Amino acid sequence: MIDFKPPLDDIRLVLTEIGDIGGLCDLPDFDHVDVDTIDGVLDELGRFVAEVIAPTNRIGDEQGCSVADGVVTVPEEFHTAWDQYVASGWGAISQDPEYGGGGFPGSIQTVLTELLATANRAWSMGPMLTVGSLDALHAFGDEGQRETYIPKMVTAEWSGTMNLTEPQAGSDVGALTTKAVPHDDGTYRIFGTKIFITFGEHELAKNIIQMVLARTPDSPPGTRGISLFIVPKYLVAEDGSPGERNDYTCVSLEHKLGLHASPTCVISYGESGGGAVGYLVGEEHQGMRYMFKMMNNARLGVGVEGLAVTERALQLAADFALERRQGTAVGAQRGEQSAIVEHADVRRMLLTMRAYTDAMRCLLYLNSSALDVAGHHPDPETRQAAAERAELLTPISKAWCTDVGVEMASLGIQVHGGYGYIEETGAAQHLRDARISPIYEGTNGIQAIDLVGRKLSLRAGGVMGDLLDEIAAIDGALEEAGDDFASIRSNLADGLAAFREATAWIIANGVDDPNEALAAATPYLKMFGQVVGGWLLARLALGARRRLAEGVGDTAHLEGKIVAARFYAEQLLPVARAQLGAVTAGAGDLFAISADGFSA
Repeated sequence: MIDFKPPLDDIRLVLTEIGDIGGLCDLPDFDHVDVDTIDGVLDELGRFVAEVIAPTNRIGDEQGCSVADGVVTVPEEFHTAWDQYVASGWGAISQDPEYGGGGFPGSIQTVLTELLATANRAWSMGPMLTVGSLDALHAFGDEGQRETYIPKMVTAEWSGTMNLTEPQAGSDVGALTTKAVPHDDGTYRIFGTKIFITFGEHELAKNIIQMVLARTPDSPPGTRGISLFIVPKYLVAEDGSPGERNDYTCVSLEHKLGLHASPTCVISYGESGGGAVGYLVGEEHQGMRYMFKMMNNARLGVGVEGLAVTERALQLAADFALERRQGTAVGAQRGEQSAIVEHADVRRMLLTMRAYTDAMRCLLYLNSSALDVAGHHPDPETRQAAAERAELLTPISKAWCTDVGVEMASLGIQVHGGYGYIEETGAAQHLRDARISPIYEGTNGIQAIDLVGRKLSLRAGGVMGDLLDEIAAIDGALEEAGDDFASIRSNLADGLAAFREATAWIIANGVDDPNEALAAATPYLKMFGQVVGGWLLARLALGARRRLAEGVGDTAHLEGKIVAARFYAEQLLPVARAQLGAVTAGAGDLFAISADGFSA
């Protein structure tokens, strides 16, 4: 297995050409940050993840985690990495300076999430969930709650989670039954069981701040009756230190296909009978609205996991292809074995992984940049437009990137051939780790439903219309770029035409019969990602062309971006046209077989 190589050149290029990091640094809230500072930060961050986090990846997969008497044990190397993470201050980089944060744009948090997840997916999930908890506390906690919890979570001395799922309520969060009973002192006592709680119990941090959905007495049914509570592992003493242990217990850990060292907990609240002390966040019955603040952050973070697993699988596959010698490539001397990277089909697989990695990074950084503008631009109309763009892109970031991540992790195994199916090479771990990402934080089917049910209608369809027009507007620049960009131009135009037709069909047919839109949702989301990926790679290639003309940057690296964009346009983007038939097929056949007919 190879050491992890932080893809800093790729990150810098996409941050600049797609994420507009220079423009973000010009915003008043970020005027203490500049591009040169960010460059230095990226160098140090890359060194940190390569030297501290990446070596724990294989160890975690082999050793896993365990629970005994409510205490969760993870590999000792995870503790060392966590302590160095706290000491280095990386968790604070994009947090509010008022609470000890660095105040960098949130786009740099996305870079941090990517690098941590590429180095060790299982370990990275603790910091990622803490960021979501911080967002909810910032937005909805009262001043006392913010002062009590945020500073220690910013430093990563304390970690955070979110507790939604229950045995009888998976994606149907409105079916949860966990109770929150009012207490005389204004607190609540929490009773119930939560499952699939990532990093719900561990000894890495000195305290764990559980963000728990529960029902107060006489609450209305469904999601309207849900409230959000802070339930710390250790009640916070008057001096701000962790005090008495709260009344909840990790009763078991899930035995999973992958992410073996990430503790996925079953947590019982009120195990001793007294109830776990909880503190209401914001208003009663607003829990789902508050939790969506965390979930939207987590959905972007999970999308980043699709990018991360593809990057790591690509690095592993590319190094193997350079070393593994088998067969004789076209043009090689007879009787000599060639490195498999010289075979056309292996190059096709590697270039597919390369192109999708670039496309996902572009999409995710664009989404992050939109969130930064939405939160910090001084002009209200600009903020609103950016918020709408981020809303539209979030389900694509989560679903398309994680679906592609699974496919690319599988392709990485294919490059290895039989050795990919053997655990010792490490290729199989990436596929096992990747498979959960299309499921949690709202399954990808739910993301597709959200897209066609809510996002297409934003501003009466104007948000989607603006995106379609912006994609079309690149045509002139592609024409001017000449022959090297001709196939990018023609294939993007064809993909966009199919995308427009699919969008119009859903809008026209989904109103009268919602099942028509629901049946189209998943293929439409895949088409959406495929077309936007092609558009963003075209933008990246144009930026690379400009840099080449100016003599700025590494020539081979920049030329590779143009090749990857052209390969994507010619060999991957045409799938969008093929998906049009699936979008417009309608729901008839989905309901032509009786429910019990599927088990016949």
